[in-house]
Amino acid sequence: MARCTAPARGHRTASGAAACPACGGRSRFYGGYSSYGDFGSSSYPSYTSPGSGGGGRSGGSGGGRSVKPRWSQTGSTVLYTPAEVRALTPVRENVEKQATLDLRDVFLCHAWDDRQGAAKELHDLLVASGVKVWFSEKDVGLGVPLLRAIDKGLANSRIGLVLVTPALLRRLPKEGIADKELSALLAGERLVPIVHDTTYEALREISPLLASRSGLSTIEESMTDVAAKIADLVTV
Repeated sequence: MARCTAPARGHRTASGAAACPACGGRSRFYGGYSSYGDFGSSSYPSYTSPGSGGGGRSGGSGGGRSVKPRWSQTGSTVLYTPAEVRALTPVRENVEKQATLDLRDVFLCHAWDDRQGAAKELHDLLVASGVKVWFSEKDVGLGVPLLRAIDKGLANSRIGLVLVTPALLRRLPKEGIADKELSALLAGERLVPIVHDTTYEALREISPLLASRSGLSTIEESMTDVAAKIADLVTV
């Protein structure tokens, strides 16, 4: 009999649940607050499921668990789980509404301690994929007031990414710069959390509101794969 892997690996992502031999048939909103039935019956735009031999990135294999959303470009090999499509669809709708505006694609919110580590890695991967990123390490010049620069960056970006790492979890309770960025991003459907080297359980202890937002995680896929999904999401 198949045994659930949740005690060891957790099901904080839809792909984690999909990969579990006991729970693989269920799609879950991996922020942990909601679960869904048949995704195809939702009011969001439909997606198409590739054949079982389709290449690309996947949160799970077979059984219709890897899908292409309506926004994927012709020839794209980036695949999502149904729960990821459901969570990211409102963000995509905001991207499309602002498609004609001269804006950065994403604003990258991160902890100061990650600026030369995980945040730079994600920034570089996104830029290599053609994404226009507002990144404090590149966009705040010497002598420029940091808060004002951040304010402008937020106003001139289509969506926000929050890189959730152990460093960010340490910083948020201190209500520093990252906390101010996060407060602004939580105000609308323009936020995609990216959980890296930590868990949703740990995030929920610090920020229940952010933990309630579904996004992407590097628990079951690489940072490269996560960046590919973001690039696919913001391409119009």
